Amino acid sequence: MNRTRHHQSGHVFLKGSNWYLRYREDVTREDGSIERIQKCRRLAKAGGKYRSKRSVEQLAEEILRPLNDGTSTAESTMSLNQFIEDLYLPYAEEQKRRSTYCGYKNLWLRYVKPDGGLALRDFRTLDGQRVLRSIADREDLSRPTLGHIKHFLSGVFRYARRQGVLDSPNPMHDVEIPKGRPAGETYAYSLEEEAMMLTALPEPAATVVATAAFTGARKGEIRGLLWENYDGSEIRVMKSVWRSHVEEPKRPKSKGSIPVVAQLKTLLEQHRAACGKPSRGFVFADASGKPMNLDALARDVIRPALDKSGVEWHGWHAFRRGLATNLHRQGASDKVIQQILRHANVTTTMNIYVKTVSSDAAAAMRTLETMCATTVQPMPLASTQEM
Repeated sequence: MNRTRHHQSGHVFLKGSNWYLRYREDVTREDGSIERIQKCRRLAKAGGKYRSKRSVEQLAEEILRPLNDGTSTAESTMSLNQFIEDLYLPYAEEQKRRSTYCGYKNLWLRYVKPDGGLALRDFRTLDGQRVLRSIADREDLSRPTLGHIKHFLSGVFRYARRQGVLDSPNPMHDVEIPKGRPAGETYAYSLEEEAMMLTALPEPAATVVATAAFTGARKGEIRGLLWENYDGSEIRVMKSVWRSHVEEPKRPKSKGSIPVVAQLKTLLEQHRAACGKPSRGFVFADASGKPMNLDALARDVIRPALDKSGVEWHGWHAFRRGLATNLHRQGASDKVIQQILRHANVTTTMNIYVKTVSSDAAAAMRTLETMCATTVQPMPLASTQEM
């Protein structure tokens, strides 16, 4: 219910060597109720240009203006933590993917909450910088992880603006991400490594690995593949599974069809036959028909088998990077690789997923050397007598 707004001029008074302003303001309590309370704020140190009461009235007006014109809301007095817990996380749970909501909640609980006591409307860019710096000092985080925290907080303030809780610029916009520990180098499987895996692994692990290697699908997308979306020549990615939650893929562009190479088609048909030739349901299901737990498969089956074969396991996402790298080595265009991986931006495909292997770099330098031999003639060295 909207409360009647009363214009107030406050009470400016001198106490000791400082000018103060006493006024009333609506605040939101922890139980969600709104209460009108009396507040007192220091305006300035008395002296110099602030010798008289009239000289500080402009400072008082700046504080009272948002209260008198209605741009300051009771909700803006909530602490950052209270706003996140009571308003932003419920919004994220309703509007975002389950994995995204849980990720946001974990970021808040683990990293942001210890520094989230400041009132939302008092939070400035300086405070955002202080929060990130505090997190970086007490946690051993990489710079990308700190970037995720900044993105989360920026989203919180964007939501506050959209809801009319705040009318000020987003304080996280100009916050600089602190220096963190270097991010670990990501890995991309080569075709040779993938071939060794397929030889070493039993079924159905071999077919799951082949699907990851030859489609570039994300782990959740592999778990969400359905037989009704496979026609023998291509497979459509329409669902993603996170833990026990079946949901939409990561982004709208993540939905799409992926051509199925002959080697994968053979494995998929053999796997289908072993499952009783189903026409519907999850391609990779457990005994109860639910999506297979790929983390458990990797832990219990894949890693032990690869250890015996001398092949190192780098996780499911290394297959996605591997497909991008292998296609790039074969001369596929950037846009084609982007389409297969279903990225929204080709820059993501090339900068993050395509890895240049040392043999490619050496071959490129040998090609450059050959070109230089025919086009660049070295200048003869001057003799010592000429110098």
